[in-house]
Amino acid sequence: MLPVGFAAFLAFGVVLVLVGANQADLATALGMDLSRSGLLGAAVALGAGTGVTAAGPLVDRFPRRPLFVAALLVAALALLTLGHNVSFWQAFAHLVLLGMGAGFYDTLLNAVVIRESGAHAAKPLALLHAGATAGAVAGPPLIGWLARVGDWTWSFHATGAIFVLLAAWASWVRLPAPPKRAAAHAGDRIFTLPLLALAVVGFAYVGVETAVTLFAVPWAHTLLVLPPARGQMAISTFWLGLLGGRLAMLGLGRSLGTRFLAAAGIGGALILAAALWARIPQLELVTLASGLALGAVYPVMIALAGAEFPFASGTAAGLVAGAGALGGFAIPWMTGALGDAVGLGAGLATSSLWCLAITAAAFALARMRRAPAPER
Repeated sequence: MLPVGFAAFLAFGVVLVLVGANQADLATALGMDLSRSGLLGAAVALGAGTGVTAAGPLVDRFPRRPLFVAALLVAALALLTLGHNVSFWQAFAHLVLLGMGAGFYDTLLNAVVIRESGAHAAKPLALLHAGATAGAVAGPPLIGWLARVGDWTWSFHATGAIFVLLAAWASWVRLPAPPKRAAAHAGDRIFTLPLLALAVVGFAYVGVETAVTLFAVPWAHTLLVLPPARGQMAISTFWLGLLGGRLAMLGLGRSLGTRFLAAAGIGGALILAAALWARIPQLELVTLASGLALGAVYPVMIALAGAEFPFASGTAAGLVAGAGALGGFAIPWMTGALGDAVGLGAGLATSSLWCLAITAAAFALARMRRAPAPER
């Protein structure tokens, strides 16, 4: 399972940077300002939020291989049918559908790893999600090359072809069956304050991840007066930092938890705030450092969700990831709207505040986990 899972996350990583790496060409083709650029990029997150949330109950109950293949084919369909003559809202709909397919198999693969590894799932999840970061690192240069050879649609169609190949591969892979006893009546036990705290972490983290990815090109071009190619490279180095942060988890001898999440949020906030205040021109180093600080947040968050709710790990992971995808939709749109209203620097500066929200939610979760269970 791990090879096809890693490859699927590799493709997911490319999906996450498709709009950001093509931002300049898409803005010209679709007549977009910053607000609409943020909204278009957030369409993937909106679809992913639907996919990851809907997948949870399904992967806890039904055979997983046909669900995996179907999700890959949905993503392929969304990409292969996107052409030159689309309007903004048609492109938005395609990207929502793309996000739904990718988000669905994200939850499915997370649930499989949590089921097999239990309380020790953070490290295998980090390895699996390293595929997404590797795809996001390699994606922007390849996307830029395809745009120079052809146009912006080439990278979308090439990624769609990859999803078709993945679906063919997945149709031959054996995936473990869902638990025999589905958590059909566990909803009242899932919707708790710990889940809310993890949802805040997901909302803030994915929002920052998406905003930095989407606005790295205008950050370079508008704020620092650098070529757009520097912004594309900054996207790659950001995801390289995320990859480094996730791989670093594998060398640690202990499980990472709430203290780590709190420290990661503080680190990300300080790096982004300092870079924007000082207008540091070495944008690639800034995004690399912020990626390193935040890299392990997502797999640790998913592992904590699985450990907190072992009776319905797929549902819990899906809900937390769904909150993350909601942040990936809302925060870039708000960042772009603020950028249009008061300047891009002010809009991007809110990313530091969202990093601090990760820290606050992690501290709250730690207090909840230390509190004694109420007597019944």
